[in-house]
Amino acid sequence: MGYALKIYEAFRDLGEDKASVLAEFVEYVESRKSATSEELKETELKLQKEIEQVKKELKETEFRLQKEIEQVRKEVKETELRLQKEIEHVRLEVEGVRKELKETELKMQKEIEQVRKELKETELRLQKEIEQVRLEVEGVRNELKETELRLQKEIGETKASLIKWMFLFWTGQIIAFAGLLKFMLH
Repeated sequence: MGYALKIYEAFRDLGEDKASVLAEFVEYVESRKSATSEELKETELKLQKEIEQVKKELKETEFRLQKEIEQVRKEVKETELRLQKEIEHVRLEVEGVRKELKETELKMQKEIEQVRKELKETELRLQKEIEQVRLEVEGVRNELKETELRLQKEIGETKASLIKWMFLFWTGQIIAFAGLLKFMLH
């Protein structure tokens, strides 16, 4: 006896309609069970084929990725070597610049010392020239004082001479006037 008949008899008390529906469902499930196992085998075969295909694709992908990884590693090594060469080149340039900087610094220090020396020499020369100009100015002052004294003396002599001539002139005039007056009064 099948499960459908057993379920029908067990649930007939609930009502024939309900028991009948339940029995039909059990029959359907039993029929599907055999169909399902065949479908299951087909599905299993399909899945095995798909698994094999996926495994194959996975191996191909893995192989392709390994090649890409190797290519990337090669590129990384090449880039690393190139960068190391560039770094070494930059280091050499930096050393050259440092050397030039030191040379320039030494050159500038020498030039600064030379300028300081020239400045001191110029300062000494200018101090001597200033001292010489001071002496010349002092000499000119002395000459001016002498000239002033000489001019004052000449002016004094000229005044005295002028006064003397004026005295003579006025005396002559007074005598002439007195003579004229005497003549007119007589």
